[in-house]
Amino acid sequence: MIIDQNQLSANIAVKIQICYKDTINLIDLIIFAYKIPITMFFNTPVELPCGTLDISHRSRLMLIGSCFAGNIGAALLDNKFNVDVNPFGVQYNPLSIATVLSRIVDGRPFDDSSPELFGHNGKWHSILHHSDFSRNSKEELIEGINHRLLKAHSNIGQCDIIIITLGTAYAYTRNSDNCVAGNCHKLPGNCFTRSLLSIEDITGSLQSVMQRIVIINPKVKFIFTVSPIRHLRDGAHDNQKSKATLLLAIDRLAELFPQNTAYFPSYEIMMDELRDYRFYADDMLHPSTKAIGYIWECFDKCYFGEATRKLNTRTAEITRGLAHRPFDPDAEAYRQFVAQLLKKIEAIEKEHPYIDFENEKRQCNTLLNR
Repeated sequence: MIIDQNQLSANIAVKIQICYKDTINLIDLIIFAYKIPITMFFNTPVELPCGTLDISHRSRLMLIGSCFAGNIGAALLDNKFNVDVNPFGVQYNPLSIATVLSRIVDGRPFDDSSPELFGHNGKWHSILHHSDFSRNSKEELIEGINHRLLKAHSNIGQCDIIIITLGTAYAYTRNSDNCVAGNCHKLPGNCFTRSLLSIEDITGSLQSVMQRIVIINPKVKFIFTVSPIRHLRDGAHDNQKSKATLLLAIDRLAELFPQNTAYFPSYEIMMDELRDYRFYADDMLHPSTKAIGYIWECFDKCYFGEATRKLNTRTAEITRGLAHRPFDPDAEAYRQFVAQLLKKIEAIEKEHPYIDFENEKRQCNTLLNR
């Protein structure tokens, strides 16, 4: 029997094509039946409120709140934004934050008779301030906290944006005078009463001080965010109640100040997009450096325009250059490197004279004249 090779090849090609079509149809049927997505996602993307506000290097900012406010504030400072970060130190609960903002608006300095000041364990402290402000003498304490207070007072009337990060809805009230503590400074626990603030407590205190700020600075915008740091010393369940209370209070404030208030979802980004322990620090409570960097990128997408991003790239190059530790600081090559950094600073200053590079220029000149 003579086999027609051309006919045989054609028949095989037809059978392969039929088999291929059947395979594709089978795959389509499986995908439909089991609702398998074509693209697999391994996190839950959080929708960012892009375009609600614009932040540039001309903006004047103030950040107040938990240590997460310090993380974002540090990134803003590294990129040479005009920002005042936590003038009273880290604050966690909304009532302390409202008290701090009210004191900044008043500009009323502390003195020797201020009831907020006390001595404990060989140091002088302020119940409204973080322990970073604590000093060996009362005079040193008063000088330090008043210096930051007066600086913040002069800034708040000119601020374009105030970023408020709420950490916990639990507050500690000093029993002797019902003062809400910004920091307990390791005083005995029986000196305080711990309580979960209500939505009404939070909105009432913050609404009052926000109204005062808007009166003296009508153009000001508030960005609220909830700290992604978990307060597990409160217990897992109580931590969730606390965060939920903060979120509901912020929602209420946004309704009361619709033209002045925005929300940045740092808590949601950490809980959903970064829902994995590899994004936590060793204590399993705080976000890792990588997580903070990712949330900063989200902040960038929300509030920075293209021109601001390009300028950030240039300022970051200078910050990284000055942070570099050379093998031989006296080498001619390193001196030339520092001289180039100084030229880059001068070029940015010429284009953007409102950016303050005094510290960086002083550092460059010190390195060049050693």
